[in-house]
Amino acid sequence: MPEPTTILDDHPDLRASLHDLYRHLHVHPELSMQEEATATLVEERMGELGYEVFRCGGTGVVATLRNGDGPVVAFRADTDALPVEEDTGLDYASTARGTLPDGSAVPVMHACGHDMHVTAAVGAATLLAQDRDGWSGTVVFLFQPGEETAQGAAAMLADGLWDRADRPEVVYGQHVWPGVTGTVDLTPGPAMTYSDSWKVVVKGRGGHGSQPESTIDPVVLAAHMIVRIQSLTSREVPAQKAAVITIATIHAGLKENIIPATAEFTINMRNLDADVRDHLLGALRRVIMAEAMASEAPEPEITEICTFPLLHNDEDEAGRVLEVLRGTLGEGHVSEIPAVMGSEDFGALPDAIDVPGVYWFFGGLTREAVEGEEPTVTNHSPFFAPELEPTLSTGVSAAHAVLTARLGARA
Repeated sequence: MPEPTTILDDHPDLRASLHDLYRHLHVHPELSMQEEATATLVEERMGELGYEVFRCGGTGVVATLRNGDGPVVAFRADTDALPVEEDTGLDYASTARGTLPDGSAVPVMHACGHDMHVTAAVGAATLLAQDRDGWSGTVVFLFQPGEETAQGAAAMLADGLWDRADRPEVVYGQHVWPGVTGTVDLTPGPAMTYSDSWKVVVKGRGGHGSQPESTIDPVVLAAHMIVRIQSLTSREVPAQKAAVITIATIHAGLKENIIPATAEFTINMRNLDADVRDHLLGALRRVIMAEAMASEAPEPEITEICTFPLLHNDEDEAGRVLEVLRGTLGEGHVSEIPAVMGSEDFGALPDAIDVPGVYWFFGGLTREAVEGEEPTVTNHSPFFAPELEPTLSTGVSAAHAVLTARLGARA
């Protein structure tokens, strides 16, 4: 399948400028809610284009362009990076370091492609600013911090986003992912999951490894909890429903012959159904507390790390978006796909004002990388490096086409 024709084919100077912007952002990633330099760069770039700009939610940026009467339409791009050490081999690979909220020094990388999102949004914003005779209405670009920690959308809303910005009729967003570059995928209806993450501190009674009978071993207790938790999706969730529970970290002890006093593990749960979510949240707490009681251990501490809302693509608006994207990129480049078990806080933005939201994916890897024998490199990997083109041009074209189709025609 040939590469799609994109709007940047007619704007080679803008494409070169966007390439420079993307490489700069990739080299200078910033952790969630710490995106100060990124926000400043976006403010300057959007201000130069004639957008009215203000900060929202700390390091969030809202940029508005009013162009006569017509619809108000919003587009969101997330800006934060991840604590991942880059191993892509790119000549513009990140060597940045950052500090987590707990004080830990970590490497930082745009391992989820948010640098691509920012660049594509700036590209679409530039085209709109340069062609004000071609549309009428108001466009609001939301450069949102803290998506990876589910803090950013909530922070912008808490800072009065929709009281301070023009209230849109619809909110759009997009995400690069390990699909074939030049293609777009969209899911009408429930598209990305609820997600709940907990930290569990299991309390025991420490002692010498040779005298376990005088202790309450939190390592064994945590192991029982984890094994039991893994049966919840197979034994308490209907087979027709989708749910995933992952225990990704477990930490305990400092020496092989000392039974520690505590053990700690984290839980991540994802699903697409509110009733299933409510049941599993209760079941997780039930299992954790019951296992502690069975071992005569103190009550564990459960702390919520983050929670993501369900991302629901409005079916009617998603149908219109699919039609626009197929007309722009070509029928063979746009597909409907089943729901993705990843999570996003994008949905909080349209949900807060009860307007439709639509969110789609655009591919970032070569067909050989996706369909070859080697495992496909995914987002959050230290090896994740989207092909610069036609990935960026596809993201710009998709955003620009969907926005202009929803904005009014110039009288």
